[in-house]
Amino acid sequence: MKTITLIAAAAENNALGKDNDLLWHLPDDFKRFKKLTTKHSIIMGRKTFESFPKPLPNRKHIVITRDKDYTINFDDCYVVHSLEEALTLDKDNELTYIIGGGEIYALGLEKANKIELTRVHESFEADAFFPEFNISNWELTHKEHHPKDDKHKYDFTYLTYLKKKV
Repeated sequence: MKTITLIAAAAENNALGKDNDLLWHLPDDFKRFKKLTTKHSIIMGRKTFESFPKPLPNRKHIVITRDKDYTINFDDCYVVHSLEEALTLDKDNELTYIIGGGEIYALGLEKANKIELTRVHESFEADAFFPEFNISNWELTHKEHHPKDDKHKYDFTYLTYLKKKV
């Protein structure tokens, strides 16, 4: 069965970002994101893609946009106009990551069967949020706390959820 994973770092109030930028710098979370997503496809919205200085190495980028004229001039980057189109483009891969932003997570929530959530233990002012999800539909299978330290300004916890079989 194909695994569709939402991967995100969200604050206690589900804040993801503001003005197309992250609200925190957590090097260990970046390393985890890289480790999990490398050699896999990553689906994202146009704003998320444009927030990167360049495409992330060793990943197939699938960018969702409403703009029919939008193009990307990088190898291994594809433009689509819906989440369904993105998933169809990636149907032959066993694992696909949805990496944001807020609108794309909301669309992906019903399709996903796994969530890799880094919960940042603080609340922030933001303009992009991770969607609320019914925790009773998900099973927490892994939890790992990371206290703040000299490289991490905030405590955070890695949470892995699997969608319960209905």
